[in-house]
Amino acid sequence: MAKSSADDEELRRACEAAIEGTKQQIVMSIRVAKSHGVWGKTAKLGRQMAKPRVLAISMKQKGQRTKAFLRVLKYSNGGVLEPAKIYKLKHLSKVEVITNDPSGCTFTLGFDNLRSQSVAPPQWTMRNIDDRNRLLMCILNMCKDVLGRLPKVVGVDVVEMALWAKENTSTVTTQKNVQDGPVAATVTESDLKVTVERELVSQAEEEDMEALLGTYVMGIGEAEAFSERLKRELQALEAANVHAILETEPLIDEVLQGLEAATHCVEDMDEWLGIFNVKLRHMREDIESVEIVLEIETRNNKLEMQSVNNKALIEELDRLLERLRVPSEYAACLTGGSFDEARMLQNIEACEWLTGALQGLEVPKLDPIYANLRAVKEKRAELEKLKTTFVKRASEFLRNYFSSLVDFMISDKSYFSQRGQLKRPDHADLRYKCRTYARLLQHLKSLDKSCLGPLRKAYCSSLNLLLRREAREFANELRASTKASKSSTFWLEASTGSGQSANTADTSSVSDAYAKMLTIFIPLLVDESSFFAHFMCFEVPALVPPGGVANGNKSGSYDDDANDDDLGIMDIDDNDSKGGKNSADLAALNESLQDLLNGIQEDFYAVVDWAYKIDPLRCISMHGITERYLSGQKADAAGFVRLLLGDLESRISMQFARFVDEACHQIERNERNVRQMGVLSYIPRFATLATRMEQYIQGQSRDLVDQAYTKFVSIMFVTLEKIAQTDPKYADIFLLENYAAFQNSLYDLANVVPTLAKFYHQASEAYEQACTRHISMIIYYQFERLFQYARKIEDLMYTITPEEIPFQLGLSKMDLRKMLKSSLSGVDKSIAAMYKKLQKNLTSEELLPSLWDKCKKEFLDKYDSFAQLVAKIYPSENIPSVVEMRDLLASM
Repeated sequence: MAKSSADDEELRRACEAAIEGTKQQIVMSIRVAKSHGVWGKTAKLGRQMAKPRVLAISMKQKGQRTKAFLRVLKYSNGGVLEPAKIYKLKHLSKVEVITNDPSGCTFTLGFDNLRSQSVAPPQWTMRNIDDRNRLLMCILNMCKDVLGRLPKVVGVDVVEMALWAKENTSTVTTQKNVQDGPVAATVTESDLKVTVERELVSQAEEEDMEALLGTYVMGIGEAEAFSERLKRELQALEAANVHAILETEPLIDEVLQGLEAATHCVEDMDEWLGIFNVKLRHMREDIESVEIVLEIETRNNKLEMQSVNNKALIEELDRLLERLRVPSEYAACLTGGSFDEARMLQNIEACEWLTGALQGLEVPKLDPIYANLRAVKEKRAELEKLKTTFVKRASEFLRNYFSSLVDFMISDKSYFSQRGQLKRPDHADLRYKCRTYARLLQHLKSLDKSCLGPLRKAYCSSLNLLLRREAREFANELRASTKASKSSTFWLEASTGSGQSANTADTSSVSDAYAKMLTIFIPLLVDESSFFAHFMCFEVPALVPPGGVANGNKSGSYDDDANDDDLGIMDIDDNDSKGGKNSADLAALNESLQDLLNGIQEDFYAVVDWAYKIDPLRCISMHGITERYLSGQKADAAGFVRLLLGDLESRISMQFARFVDEACHQIERNERNVRQMGVLSYIPRFATLATRMEQYIQGQSRDLVDQAYTKFVSIMFVTLEKIAQTDPKYADIFLLENYAAFQNSLYDLANVVPTLAKFYHQASEAYEQACTRHISMIIYYQFERLFQYARKIEDLMYTITPEEIPFQLGLSKMDLRKMLKSSLSGVDKSIAAMYKKLQKNLTSEELLPSLWDKCKKEFLDKYDSFAQLVAKIYPSENIPSVVEMRDLLASM
């Protein structure tokens, strides 16, 4: 079983470093994955990503008390642990294992002091059940020992947890509080068992012994009488022994008879031994005569063996001389032969012979007794000279050959994309010609591995020119042949007018062009990386997975027989591929791929910048396209391609962030206008912009768009509040109209986009607050005396009884009647004036009915409170009832 991260000392030290200075001690640290639940009916469009976290249980000694904490740590951009959140275990109220996870490794921790209980708590996922049980048992034990209570456990059997703890806990930890603080002492389970020392003789046994001794003491008066009694008993025992001996006489007779029979057998055996002694003497005489014959045969065998050895020695010397001979045809080929394609078979045979000859003169294949012979040393030096000459000639030829192949292709303009014609790069012929010398490269590697470095650099330098020329010509013609009208970048600026025709232009051809660039060149670059790794003899694992882009023949670079043994990768160096070499060769391969493909990224950048200038929103589509290609590049040979795609993704994100910043500046310009009424122009324009952005989302671009939404709406709301503060008199009208327009324009999108739904609810709350403030202002403006009178009564009720209030200055029954006459005489006109004032400054007429309903309801609530006060303070006074006032409002 894999080692648990709870036992990882480096992880524990990293956690202690992260909380250094808090005076807390780490009890346990373990790696987990953090995820969240999804919101409502939009869950199917959300994407929850698990994030790596570290949960740490820590404790702190404060006086005589011990405090326990649950810490959440996350990894920074540099891979360093840093604190993210901290919870006190005394607030832990619930531990729930998620039943939707069939593995049982996901659980949640509920705390009773969280501010927002409506937000789903984070879900923690462990690597396996043992890690989950280990963490939960640590938390439960800490709660029991430190807090004296246990939280509610849901979704897991407590008995099952206890059985797991019994089976998996070999040691238990006890905590002792000493003067200097808590000390954790680890003792084994056997040490916890208390051994009770038993007494040697129990009470019952002691009583039995005393009773037995009492039987001997009973009836004995003096020691002499007791001695006489013992003597009589001894005599009786001796007499019984003599009687028993006399009774055994028949047994003694049987033993004597057996001894006599054995004596007769011994005498018979002595006669047989005498007979055998005579026969052995005769046999010894025969053996001496046989030894003489054997000695003669041994001498003959030695002469025959000497003859065989001499013959074998002659044969061995003949084989050694044959091994030291250099065939003349191979010597001529190695020192001055041609490297033309027709002569490659002879060159390969010469290489194979030279490799075998060099290996044949080494100790594993050559008897060690011949290794120091003068002839062997001279022949080895001659073969080394042949090897050096051949490697030098072959390396110089291959360097010139690579350069001439690429120069020939570059000089032919029809090979590249031209005006009006996009041409897919085709390297089939180039690779076919290179494969001719693949076996030669393999033998050069086995002869002298150091010669591969310059050859790899020469190949990369030559092919880099070809690839960059192909990408440049293709990108230029791709942009020239793509017809797309430029889209306006002033999405949220008021000066563009109300029409959005400039922004509805179809620019899909821009992202299609970018996708075509990736479709053509990413498989080509992966193929080139894979071919280069095989062709130049890098000892790395399979570089293109089965069914990958190379085997799909997408770039037209591999033949149908591309998977046969053209390169001979496994023919020569089968035994050389060791695990240690792979990592070194992989690093060298990535360095060579940098030389092979470096510079080609500029043409990809040019396409991205061109697409951004035509339509910045197409960055969303290009981001999704890039992510799909990036997720498919897993092979080590595509290291540069992954870096290229990652750089493209960063550049697209940077360009889109630039567009977002410019749009935010357009929003902020609205703040400079001195007087603004009605709905701001960027409110409906943002809805149009968000609708189009949703249409462009592909793959995993959701995060990119959600970040843009967050920045847009945050700036919009901040700017809206600032503009409202410039004219406090009409601030609430301005706010409620704009927040209502925001909700109306984004209603459909908020139902399917969680991020916009959050801002929709935020705008709804702000709208309600602005409505409440504005309606209260209108009501108090028309009925100020009425509600001020009610407020005075409410203030006095805190200090005096209701019966005393009518006797206070300004609150007598006469004062009440005067106030009612001035406030409620012509109340229908006052209500009509309230409606006109509500209508006066409102530019969005569709909001008036709902606002008037809110206003009537608020007025009735306030009047109802006033009527209750009057009935309590002035029970004999009559005022218009709430029902009458409701009917009056309903009739208007």
